[in-house]
Order: sequence, then structure tokens, then C-alpha cells
Amino acid sequence: MDERIGLTEAFAPVASERSEEEGRIGLTEAFAPVQGAHGGGFSYRGDNEGEYPDALESLEPSFEPSLLFDDGAPEARSGEKRGRHGKPQELGEKPLPPHLRKSRRMRRILIAVVALLVVLIGALGYFTWRLVGESQMLATQQTQQQQSSQEVDAMHEADTKDAATTTAKKTEVPNLVSVLGLTRDEAVEALQHGATVTSEKEVSEEGSAVKVNVTVALTDEPADTRSGTPTVYLGLDEEGRIVQAGYSAATASLGYGSLSFVDAVENEGIVEKTLGEAGVSVPAGSATLPEDKTAYSAYASDGTTLVEEKCSFSGTVELDGVEHEWSSVLLYNYATANTSGNLADTIRMIYVYVNA
Repeated sequence: MDERIGLTEAFAPVASERSEEEGRIGLTEAFAPVQGAHGGGFSYRGDNEGEYPDALESLEPSFEPSLLFDDGAPEARSGEKRGRHGKPQELGEKPLPPHLRKSRRMRRILIAVVALLVVLIGALGYFTWRLVGESQMLATQQTQQQQSSQEVDAMHEADTKDAATTTAKKTEVPNLVSVLGLTRDEAVEALQHGATVTSEKEVSEEGSAVKVNVTVALTDEPADTRSGTPTVYLGLDEEGRIVQAGYSAATASLGYGSLSFVDAVENEGIVEKTLGEAGVSVPAGSATLPEDKTAYSAYASDGTTLVEEKCSFSGTVELDGVEHEWSSVLLYNYATANTSGNLADTIRMIYVYVNA
């Protein structure tokens, strides 16, 4: 029996009554080679016996070489081209399929994006922490300042109740009108109360009748611990005669206690009363405050802490048939009180002047 197995014998038809010469039809004749150089007949050869691939085995899937282990693929070692347009592989290199190359690129992009997100989240957290800290510090400062301002206002309101009757008067206001027209020495003798000249300064202000300013301290009067000794200010003209006289003292020394600024001016009439004691009688209500509080109030940089209240008043009055100009300044300084938290440390001063 012939051991060669081909498609002819595998698919040979069953013998019948027809003669082999008349009815034999098979793949042998259809694919019989032309008689000649290959006249020896047709025989099937597998893909391992020649250059023609096996029809069935060529349909089997091909396996790519492993990416992790060297499976000894001859293509990877020989450096042959992959396909007709492939480039020769270097010794030891393993080709990557397109989907794996795309996956590797995607992983790198994702890693970069994740790293960037981590950096951004860290920066955002840091700036948020800084913002929250600064906001809390600012809120604490504002709260403390508001509390300080409220405490000062509360102390103002509490001290205005019956304040005029709780402080004894300690000093008398000298008669300023009586020293107008006198010389410096005559005025010092007339003032008494331990009047002592403490300073004398020339004035070069153009158009002013005052040429020399003389400061006289009333040393026999009780001194205030915060504002000092009651003082008289004399303005001398070119002839050495007094054409302006002034006086300053702590409001507490005059018996006004811890009155609020508004209450002292509008309710107690501290300006009119002090001028009256100085010999300058002015009608009640001659000194009035501006409606806008900011016109005579000064605040700290926070805009809420009151530091000072100061207002000037002026007018004219007729004395012995002669018209005189008067002026006054009321000053409340809260700088020390704000630091100590004690309203009693407020410096309250009043100044009154009369011109010849």
C-alpha cells in the first residue's frame, strides 16, 4: 500500500460499475501536473517540506512573543524585519503591539495628571489654611477693638450720670478780663495763687497784635496728676501790654467730673460757665457742637477706637461797652485710657481766651 497520503486518495470516490477510465473524476486529474519535467505525478507536501504553506495550518492564529519572558522567538533574536516594511529589530528587543504601546502612553499621561492634581490640591490646601488663619486673626482683632470701643462708650454713659455732683471743685478760674492792658509783672502780681512765669517766647506771626507769649503757672493751685497745674497764658503787644489772656485746667479740677464730651458741652455748659468765671459772660448755648461727630473726633487706624475729641468755639461779647472776642477749646484724650482700659485715665482739658 502506498504510504503517501494526498487529497486524491483521501477523497477518492467509491468504486462502481462504471469503468475507471470513463467515470473516474477526482482532484488528481484536476490538479494533475503537465507532463514534462514534473512527469513523475502530483504529491502533497506540507509546509515543512517546501515553500508552500499548509492550507489548514495557515488558518491557525499566530502567537506574539511574550513581553515579560524571552520565549526564544527566532524573530526577536534574528533581527529580521516584521512584515514587508518592518525595521530590523536590535538584538534582545521585543516588539510591542500597538494596543500595549497606546496603553503605556495612556498610563504615563495619567501619572502626570495625577501628580499635577496632587500638587494643585496641596497648594490649594496651603493657601486655604493661610486664608483661614488670617481671617481668624483679623476677626479676633476686630472683636477686641469693638469690645474696647463698647467698653469706653459704656464707661462714658455710666460716668455721665450725676457726674457733676460727684467731683469737688479744687481750683478757681482767675479773672482774665482784669489783666487786660496790664504789663507782665502787673499781671503776675494780680493773678496771685503762686503765679510764676515758666516761659516767654517771641511771636513773629504777621498781622497779629501779640508779639510775646508768656506762660504763667499757678503753683499754689492743686495740680492734676494727668494734666498738670492750672496755667495762665498772656499775650503782650509791642508796648508790653496784655492784649490777650487765657487759662487752662483739668475739667475735674473745676468740678465737672467724668462727663462725656457731648454732655459736658450741651448739658453742663462747661464752656459758658468757665468763661463766666473768667469774667466773660456769654449766653447759654453759645458753644454748640457740629452735628457730624467726626468733625471733632479722631479714631485709631482701625477706624473704630476713639482716640481724641477736640472742638473749638468762639464768639464776641460786649464788656463795659467794648466788644471783645472770646474763644475756647475743649479736649478729651483717650490714648492712655484705651491702653489701661480705665476711663479715669482720660485727659480732659478746657482752654478759654479773651482778647482786648
